[in-house]
Amino acid sequence: MDLSIESARTSKDAMNFAADADLVNRAKTGDRTAFDRLVGPLIDQAFRLALGMLHDRTAAEDAVQEAALKAWRKLGNLRPGTEMRPWFLGIVANQCRTTVRGRWWSVLRIELPTPAAAIEFEERIVSGADIRAALHKLSPEHLEVLILHYYLDLPLDEVATISRIPLGTVKSRMNRALVAMRPFLALPAVEART
Repeated sequence: MDLSIESARTSKDAMNFAADADLVNRAKTGDRTAFDRLVGPLIDQAFRLALGMLHDRTAAEDAVQEAALKAWRKLGNLRPGTEMRPWFLGIVANQCRTTVRGRWWSVLRIELPTPAAAIEFEERIVSGADIRAALHKLSPEHLEVLILHYYLDLPLDEVATISRIPLGTVKSRMNRALVAMRPFLALPAVEART
């Protein structure tokens, strides 16, 4: 690799980090525009994470909104040098866990008719009834690591940071989740041609 390209890339990363640090400092002083610029690009990933964990569009929207509010309130706790994406997605994942543990979530859940657009959106997220059924049978811990890694395409170290578990535990949970899903994803046997 050309050294000038490498040094340009390094200086660009340093400028982005400095810009992010500047935005964080401005947001910590109460600048809502700076906070919106930090969190705004992460809202789509946060929503996809919440929808994958909660399987309910309205609950996912509420979880992301609550997480954004908590992030605003806890911005002072963000340590210098901490990346925004794992920090914010960790708050979203915690909010989803709280929602799943919530008493009324499991006691009273009324399914309202969903508009066609919402159904299409969910269909795009997880194609095929067999995959959806298999995902619904997973524990929240196993579902979380699969969504973060395969659906949000996050590296395993970020999955570990967001989930607040060691990297080895992430790999173990992913393996166990995939093994648990295999019986639901079995394809029919294909007969050999004669």
